[in-house]
Amino acid sequence: MYMEIRRTGISFLLIYGLLISSVWAQGKVVQLAKRILNDTSSAATSKLLVFPTAGYAPETSLEVGIRAFSLFYAKKDTVVNRLSEIVLYSFVTFRGQFGALLENAAYTHKNRYFFLGRARYQQFPLLYYGIGPNTPSSNPALVNSSYIQIRQRILRQVKNNWYAGVEVDFQNISRVSFELDDQPNVELPIGADGSNTVGLGAALVYDDRKNVLNVRKGNFLEAGVLWYRPGFGSDFRYRSLILDGRAYRPLGRPNRVLAVQIAGTFMNGIVPFNNLGLIGGESLMRGYYLGRYRDQNVLAGQAELRWLPFGFSKRWGGTLFAGLGTVAPTVQALQLNYLRWAAGGGIRFLFFQKKDVFLRADLGFTREGTGFYLSLGEAF
Repeated sequence: MYMEIRRTGISFLLIYGLLISSVWAQGKVVQLAKRILNDTSSAATSKLLVFPTAGYAPETSLEVGIRAFSLFYAKKDTVVNRLSEIVLYSFVTFRGQFGALLENAAYTHKNRYFFLGRARYQQFPLLYYGIGPNTPSSNPALVNSSYIQIRQRILRQVKNNWYAGVEVDFQNISRVSFELDDQPNVELPIGADGSNTVGLGAALVYDDRKNVLNVRKGNFLEAGVLWYRPGFGSDFRYRSLILDGRAYRPLGRPNRVLAVQIAGTFMNGIVPFNNLGLIGGESLMRGYYLGRYRDQNVLAGQAELRWLPFGFSKRWGGTLFAGLGTVAPTVQALQLNYLRWAAGGGIRFLFFQKKDVFLRADLGFTREGTGFYLSLGEAF
């Protein structure tokens, strides 16, 4: 199956290469790059761009794809309304992986409604290190699968910056296979044959951020609880509580920002392995492979000092970041001696000038190695 995925991915790469080469031959790529990098449209102007892009993460290596990116203010009102973003990204990687991601953080006029969510499809193998805070870093299993997730919050402004509403989470993982050549007797986790989970619940959000892609001052707090039940169409019964708190403060100058985040996931019941809380990836504990540590309970925090941009440049900036996190089967089992650290830094380039959105490149360090990430918008 892995070879089949790899061949399909290579075919996609060839198609992308032919398309990009054709456009380049007509000089369109150069014109597009100039238009994006020298955008002088007003902040109120809605921006819809479709362009070839590239990224990098330890889970996928170098990836290329097509990104459709929409930035807008409801009714073009930049004083009352917050910046909304909708991103559609499809990609293939040099490891033969492919997938698509749709993310939205959209506000209606006067910020009365807030739609926050993501939809993701991916078909590629990922490494599975096991469950728990002390899993070995050597000989991980290779898990092949097709994975779909749709998570959406529909929130209504209650008072000032407080929002409340409903939340739904659908996840499906199918065609799952574990490659355990070096560990033939390892017990497979719950959900190893595939699973379908549907969760319904409620969310409470406080949000006074102005630009979700690059917050210079503000706060974000989310508390969400989801119940997964067979009556909803779920194969497993469990409950999930998600907490996420973020604070952003300018330090002396508008271009210098301190960002802090504390996040927790707390579950009880029978949870399939792909739904467990994770540490690692491009957003939380950068430097660790996504899912290097996983369990029913996750507690992590991180801080980042940002120069957006540097004082001597109009478009180049940088960051320094550090984080601590751990996982455990129960809240009572969370232990300080299993805390893992991650730290690093990155550079920034002001990609959309009027919308104040940066392209980021981060290098994260951990006790197990490093991770490099290239993406659009800040990690949190």
